[in-house]
Amino acid sequence: MTHFLRKIHPPSFNFIAFIFFLTLCLNTSLVWSQSTLGTVKGTVKTSDGKAAEYVNVVITATNQGATSGQNGHFTIKNVAPGTYSVSASFIGLQTQTKQVVVVAGETATLNFVLAEGGKELQEVYVQSAKHNKFLKKETEDVARLPIKNLENPQVYSVVTSELMKEQVVTSYVDGFKNIPGTGVPLVYNNGRTTLLSRGFTTGNFIRNSVAGYNFNAIDPADIEKIEAIKGPTGTLFNSSLASFGGLFNRVTKQPFDGTRTEITYNTGSFDLNRLTADVNMPLNKDKTVLFRVNTALHNEHSFQDAGFNRSFFIAPSITYIVNDRLSIDVDAEIGNGNATSAYRLAPDPKAKIYNIQDLGIDYKRSFANNNLDYQSRQIDIYGLINYKISDNWKSQTMFNKTFSTTKGFVTAFTIADTAIRRQAIKEDYPYYVTNVQQNFIGDFKIGQFRNRIVAGVEYYNQKSNNTNVSVNMPLINYKTPGAAYNNFTPEKVSALIAAQAPIAGNYVQNNQSSYAAYVSDVFNITDRLNAMASIRIDRFVNKGAYTPADGKTVGNFSQTAWSPKLGLVYQVVKDQVSLFGNYMNGFNNITAISFDNTPFKPQYANQWEAGVKVDAWDHKISSTVSYYDISVTNTTMDDPAHAGFSTQAGTQLSKGIEAEVIANPFAGFNIVGGFAYNNSKITNAAAGTGLQGLRPAASGPARLANLWMSYRITHGKVQGLGLGVGGNYGSSSYQTNMATFKFTIPSYTTVDATAFYDQPRYRIGVKVDNLTNEKYWSFRLAPQNPTRFTLSLNLKF
Repeated sequence: MTHFLRKIHPPSFNFIAFIFFLTLCLNTSLVWSQSTLGTVKGTVKTSDGKAAEYVNVVITATNQGATSGQNGHFTIKNVAPGTYSVSASFIGLQTQTKQVVVVAGETATLNFVLAEGGKELQEVYVQSAKHNKFLKKETEDVARLPIKNLENPQVYSVVTSELMKEQVVTSYVDGFKNIPGTGVPLVYNNGRTTLLSRGFTTGNFIRNSVAGYNFNAIDPADIEKIEAIKGPTGTLFNSSLASFGGLFNRVTKQPFDGTRTEITYNTGSFDLNRLTADVNMPLNKDKTVLFRVNTALHNEHSFQDAGFNRSFFIAPSITYIVNDRLSIDVDAEIGNGNATSAYRLAPDPKAKIYNIQDLGIDYKRSFANNNLDYQSRQIDIYGLINYKISDNWKSQTMFNKTFSTTKGFVTAFTIADTAIRRQAIKEDYPYYVTNVQQNFIGDFKIGQFRNRIVAGVEYYNQKSNNTNVSVNMPLINYKTPGAAYNNFTPEKVSALIAAQAPIAGNYVQNNQSSYAAYVSDVFNITDRLNAMASIRIDRFVNKGAYTPADGKTVGNFSQTAWSPKLGLVYQVVKDQVSLFGNYMNGFNNITAISFDNTPFKPQYANQWEAGVKVDAWDHKISSTVSYYDISVTNTTMDDPAHAGFSTQAGTQLSKGIEAEVIANPFAGFNIVGGFAYNNSKITNAAAGTGLQGLRPAASGPARLANLWMSYRITHGKVQGLGLGVGGNYGSSSYQTNMATFKFTIPSYTTVDATAFYDQPRYRIGVKVDNLTNEKYWSFRLAPQNPTRFTLSLNLKF
C-alpha cells in the first residue's frame, strides 16, 4: 500500500471562489421564462402534524429539488411540463414518493406526511431535528433504556454526523472539538487516540455500546454519532474500556428502508486526498432486508518534513427484519493502513528548560523518516438480535469480535540537554477481543408506578501477543542535527537490532477476561419525578503476562468488584427543565506490577454530581450544566524505591463544572458551545514521589472551551448557502508535574471557519482549520497542524 492516490496540490482560494460563483449562477439562471415552465410547491409534515425542516424534496427524473424550511414549506421552480415522481426523504423518517403533473405557467401543490422510523426514541429525535439539526440527545445507549435526556440523571454529549459534515471532518478525533472538556487528542505510535474526560485520559474502545477495541486510527466514514458519556460508568459498561471520567461510544451508520448514495471527495493541505462513499438500498421488494456500505480511501502527508497516513476502510452492514418481533443486524468494519509513527517527545528533567516553547525545537522537523513505517489492520464484526418477547419486554443480544494489529516500526524521542535521542521499536502487536452481552429490557407498571428496567450479563475477553525490540540511535543536536539527521532508517535500525542480544521479554502473551451481571431500574414516582438505581458485579480474571522464552508468568490475579449507581430527576417544567443528581461508581482492575509481585486492589472512583438540564422552546435550545466531584482510591504511581515498578498508596480528587448548549435561536442559525473547568490533584501520594497536592500532568488543561456557530439561508434563490465559524481554547497544562521538575505546555486558542452550498443533489464546502496558525502541542509534546485548508465535493443520488 505505497500509493493510493495521485498527489494533488490544494486549489487556490480564487479557484474556490470561482466554483461558488459558477454554482450560484447555475442555480439562479432563468433559462426558460415563467410562461413555458411550471412550479411545484407544498409542505412536509411529520405524522404528529408538525412541520418538518431540512427534508430533501427531489423530482426523480430531473434531479431538481429543494429543502423544506422551518415551516415545512418547499418550492421547486423552473420545472418543464410533464408528469413526475417526487420523493421526500430525511434520515429517521420513512421516504415518501408521490406523482405530480406540471403544467406550463402554473403551480402544482404537493404535500407530504412522513412517518417516523423504527427506533423507540426516533419520534423525539425527529421533532428535535426539525429546528435544531445538531440536537440528537435522545438515545438508548447511555442508560440502555428508552429514557429521554430530561429523565436521565447522567450527563452526556452527542456529536452528530450532520455537524461533522458541516465542519468537513476528515479525521475521527476532529469531531471531539464539539465535546466540552476533551482537549487536544493524544495520538499513540500506532494511530490509537485518547482524549480527556473530567481530567482523566479516556480511550476510544467502545463501538455500538460494546467492545470495539481499535488499536489503530479510526476512520470517521462509518460514524453516525459520537456519544461522550460523563463520569464513572462501571455499572453498565465494561470498566476495562472506560475511564473514571467517562467513555466515548462511536455509533455506526445503520441501513434504512430508502435508496440513497453519497460520494464525497476531499482535497486540501498536506496532500490530502480522501474519497468516501455511502450506499444504502433495500435488497428485496418487501424492504425486510436492508443493506448499507460505507467506504473510504485516505491519503495524507504530515505538515512536517516526514510523516504520512494512507488507509483503505470499508464497513458493510445488513439488517434483516424477520417479522414484527424479530430483527437481526450484522455489520463489519475492515481497515488496512500504512503510516508513520506519531510524534512523541519526552523532556530532560536534568536540563534547565521548563516549557516546550523555550526548548527551541523546530516545529516542522519530524526527526523521523518515511521508511520507518508500520502496517495496520482492523477487522471488527458486530451482531445484534432484537426480539420482542411481549408488549412489555424485549431481548437484546449483542456480539462483537475484533482483530486489531500493527506491524513495523514505531518511534519515540527523548531530550538529553541540547541533544535528542531517537528510539525505534520494531513491533508486531495483534489484539483479539470477544464481547458478548445479553440484555432483557422491560417497560411496565407496578400499580400506578412505571418501571423501565434492564438486566443483563456480559462476557469480555482480550488477548494480545506482543513482539517488540527497542534500540536507540546515537544522540544528535536537535537544533543543528547535520547529516546525522538522515541516519534514522530501517537499515540502520535493523543493524542495531541484529547486534542486540535477545531477551525473554521481547515476546509476551497476555490474556484477560471478565464476567459481569448488572441490573438498572428507572422508577417513575410521579410523571415529573423519577429515580434510577443500578448495580453491577464484575469478576475479573487476568492470566498475566507470559514469556514463552523462560516459561514465566507475572501479574496473574483474579478480583471481584461491585459498582452501584443512583440518580434522581425532577422536572421543574414538564418536558422542558429538569434538576438532577447522581452518585456513580466505577472501578479499574490494576494490571501494573509491584516489586514483590503482590496483586493490587481494584481502583475505585466515586462521583457525586448535581445540575440542570433544559430542552425548551420547541427544542430550539438544549443545555446541561452540572457540578461533579470524583474521588479516587487505591491510586497507583511509580514506586520511588524500586525503578520500573508501581506502588498503590494514593488517592486523587477530580471536581469541576461542565456546561453545554445546543441552540437554534432562529431559522438557519445554529450554535454548539461548551465549557469545562476541572480541578484535579493527588490528595495522598507515596513518600518520595513528589506528587502530593499536585495536579496530575495527564489531567490536561484546567479550563477548556469550545464554540461553533453557523448560519444557513433557508429560503430564496440561494437557499442552502451557509457559513460557519468557531474555535477551541485550552489553558496551560503540564507534560510533567512533580515537586522536583515541571514541564509546561502553553495555552492555546484555535479558530476554524467554513463556507458551504448544500443542495438536495450536491454539496460544496470549504474549511480552514487553525485560521490564525496557532502553534500548540498535545500532552506528548506533538506539534499540532498549522493552518489547514480542505475542499469537499459531495454528490447525492
